[in-house]
Amino acid sequence: MAVIKVGAATETEMKEKKDRIDDALHATRAAVEEGVVPGGGLALALAGDVFRELTDKKEDTPGTRIIDAAILEPIKQIAANAGKDGSLILYNIIRENKSDGKTIGYNAAADKFENMIEAGIVDPTKVVRSALENATSAAIMFLTTEAVITDKPEEKGRDHGMPGMGGMNPGMMGM
Repeated sequence: MAVIKVGAATETEMKEKKDRIDDALHATRAAVEEGVVPGGGLALALAGDVFRELTDKKEDTPGTRIIDAAILEPIKQIAANAGKDGSLILYNIIRENKSDGKTIGYNAAADKFENMIEAGIVDPTKVVRSALENATSAAIMFLTTEAVITDKPEEKGRDHGMPGMGGMNPGMMGM
């Protein structure tokens, strides 16, 4: 049993810190339960390698192509969040892992490719597994449903003014 004391200048800041500590606690418990895998989206990409081997192009269907593409998106999104080209980062990860033991990933914080395990960039196995299971379940539900109701997408216009003001001419912004 341990007690963690959190101090902060404001109540909002303290709530944010408490939430981060709570997330870290749950991630640690999950890691203790099932271990860890390379982080940064690499574990899902490696799962994609196994998926491709299992399907071996004999089941080249729209569903398998969607899974094959979706499983690589976390790496691309991490790269995009770091201001990098996700496809290029993914290409370099694939190239680096042909010679390595499949643990080279992109460390966005350091902007370099390195062994994710050695760098301490790991994800709890339970978290990655659960995310994949939940995404699969949602996709199956969506694909087997005859009708889906969604929110109407908002139209993005050229209005730059406040609502009800009819918008402003973009050239007037510098006045």
